[in-house]
Amino acid sequence: MFGFNVFPIMPRPFNTQYYCFSVAMLPGNEREDVERGGKIIMPPSALDHLTRLNITYPMLFKLNNEKMNRITHCGVLEFVADEGKVYLPHWMMHNLMLDEGDVVHIESANLPVATFSRFQPHSPEFLDISNPKAVLENCLRNFACLTTGDVVNIKYNTKDYELSVLETQPGKAVSIIECDMNVEFAAPLGYQDPDPERKKETNDQSSAEMPAPSGFFPFKGEGHRLDGKKKRDIDDDPPAVKIPCQVGIPDYDWKPGTITFMRNVRQTVNKEEMITAEFLPFSGEGHTLKKDDDREGRDKDDDTDEKYK
Repeated sequence: MFGFNVFPIMPRPFNTQYYCFSVAMLPGNEREDVERGGKIIMPPSALDHLTRLNITYPMLFKLNNEKMNRITHCGVLEFVADEGKVYLPHWMMHNLMLDEGDVVHIESANLPVATFSRFQPHSPEFLDISNPKAVLENCLRNFACLTTGDVVNIKYNTKDYELSVLETQPGKAVSIIECDMNVEFAAPLGYQDPDPERKKETNDQSSAEMPAPSGFFPFKGEGHRLDGKKKRDIDDDPPAVKIPCQVGIPDYDWKPGTITFMRNVRQTVNKEEMITAEFLPFSGEGHTLKKDDDREGRDKDDDTDEKYK
């Protein structure tokens, strides 16, 4: 008789058990999208059961290995698995310590939206990526949630990188679907900071090997005021003039945020040598295009003409 429900329908949880297998055991074509993400493949009967329970969306699940007391969270990608079976990514089975055909307990979950997460790479090679945050953001699009303590696997440029989830906020398990999450990275496992003393020694050696610059350096003098007063300098010493380095040798005094323009310094010419050098125009020797035989014949003709004269 009333147009509203006095007793609202409470959502009932989804709670069942399946035999778990890796994605490689899925019949049909190879599913790389499942292996790279954090979602599983469930049977069609699970979809029918979920629609009857009036659960919340998006569908998130808690996976529990009761024998090893290992828990993680995931989403669902498709409902095309065989009845009684569920297919998981290999890295997820490794976190749960499951083997092929083991029983996994699956329960529906309602997780808060993520606001912060911190990861730790397992290899220093992860630092070779030019933009790690952008790569991680692109890979997390295939994930539905994160759990503190898991080791996720991402792929970039035909290489697999493993990252440990050290912290998630506002809870130990969060949903990352349509969220604004801040990401931080801890130092990779096996990473060693460079020794500052060794770095200083290498800089000293490199600076000692630099040759002493020579030549004309413009604007090296001091400035003077027209009224004769002393300049308002902090130090009495004149400002140091930076001498340009030679071509091919790096500038070891370079500071971030500065640009140095290397200018070509012309070599000075000694005017005294130019004055003493005597200039003789047309002092070269001439050459003919004819052969030597023609020249000898012409010389003989000139001799006979002189005799007749």
